[in-house]
Amino acid sequence: MTTPHPTEGELALLRVLWSGTAPMTVREVHAVLSRDKDTAYTTVLKMLTIMADKGLVRRDESERSHTYAAVLAEPVVQSNLLRDLMRRAFSGSALTLVQRAIDDNVATPEELDQISTLIAQAKARRKD
Repeated sequence: MTTPHPTEGELALLRVLWSGTAPMTVREVHAVLSRDKDTAYTTVLKMLTIMADKGLVRRDESERSHTYAAVLAEPVVQSNLLRDLMRRAFSGSALTLVQRAIDDNVATPEELDQISTLIAQAKARRKD
């Protein structure tokens, strides 16, 4: 079974969960989200319930205040989303994806330098 891709709203909640060091209650997630955007507590509760049903978060009901934790680590979700985007929008080509990002000036000069370093490191690892 494949893991469903989170929506934009679900990604916002996952980012909050990933930023914490332990599972969080709905109240804690709501407090963090409310710093940037007016969000109703009941909306956060409903979204976390849906996300638990979808398998995106794990709910611990052992205490009075249920806690939630992301099922998958952030890099895993990012990789899944990237592979899906690459398949759907770039015919599976990593080269085309990177070329589009470069041609559209998405990356800063500093990021381009970091990308060059990452490419050199990847080449070195493959030679080993």
